[in-house]
Amino acid sequence: MAFHGRTTLRALAGASLVALGTTLAPAVQAQAFPSKTLKFVVPFGPGSGTDTSARYFARKLQDLTGQSVVVENKPGANGFIAVKQVLSAPADGYTVFIGSNSTLAVNAALFKELPYDPVKDFAPLTMMMRSPAMLATAPQAPFADLKGLVSYAKAHPGKVNFGAGSAGYQLMGELLNDSAGVQTVHVPFKGAGETMTALAAGTVDYAFAEVTAVQELAKGGRVKVLAVAADKRVATSPDVPTASEAGLPGFEAYTWVGAMVSSKTPPAETAKLAELFTTISKMDETRAFYERLGATPMTGGPAQMHEFQKNEIALWKRIVTQAKVPLQ
Repeated sequence: MAFHGRTTLRALAGASLVALGTTLAPAVQAQAFPSKTLKFVVPFGPGSGTDTSARYFARKLQDLTGQSVVVENKPGANGFIAVKQVLSAPADGYTVFIGSNSTLAVNAALFKELPYDPVKDFAPLTMMMRSPAMLATAPQAPFADLKGLVSYAKAHPGKVNFGAGSAGYQLMGELLNDSAGVQTVHVPFKGAGETMTALAAGTVDYAFAEVTAVQELAKGGRVKVLAVAADKRVATSPDVPTASEAGLPGFEAYTWVGAMVSSKTPPAETAKLAELFTTISKMDETRAFYERLGATPMTGGPAQMHEFQKNEIALWKRIVTQAKVPLQ
């Protein structure tokens, strides 16, 4: 009987340990997050500013966690394809949306109905970077600087046009109209490359585009940069004045990139990812990486990104209303 009692005690002890292990398993798994490959979904093709940011953060996140990070490009349909993939995936923190001003703010202002809510459907992790838009024109344009462009547009209302490779750049053009009190016409293009080609050919009078899309053409004399829409000059183009310096005080317009997960993701995983992304954004190496691109890192965490996003949506909704931009 004694032997039987010891056997029973051992059995009970073993069962208790199994039960305890089962109870602790979720906690251990949560502490170990991430414990497998993560996926970054990008709504633009390779080579875009958003893609460049995604690939840089993917390398750094892999270094910090020891887990592989795969970047998937899902361009098209105004970012809807990428958004659908993220929101349809398991909300476990392993699928991250690397979005931009267009998918996370501009779309909310430009579309009558979106198949997603950029605020409610996502939980912000952190801002990653922002890059000022450059205002460029063809060398043969009838104006030599920003003041000249504004004067010319005022003298020829509705006769001057601007090219834009995305909805975000379209609204930057409308923001310029609003700030300068002019009336110019938007001409849409499929991306910055096509826009710059048209600008160099003189098909459009001026255009907004990201720094990297403009700089090489400017160096070759194919386009002329009038201003950078930033609060300070960019290190890669120190001779280009800010819009304020060029005669349009306070005019600033940026593209930006931020990371989000589905709002259904558990708080613990969301918080861990936010911590990791914020750590990367604050690295000296990250600042140096973006400065080479004429951009700057943004280091705010979830709360700051949430507030920033709401302010951006409000700004572009105001511009769309004032400029009477047709909703899509």
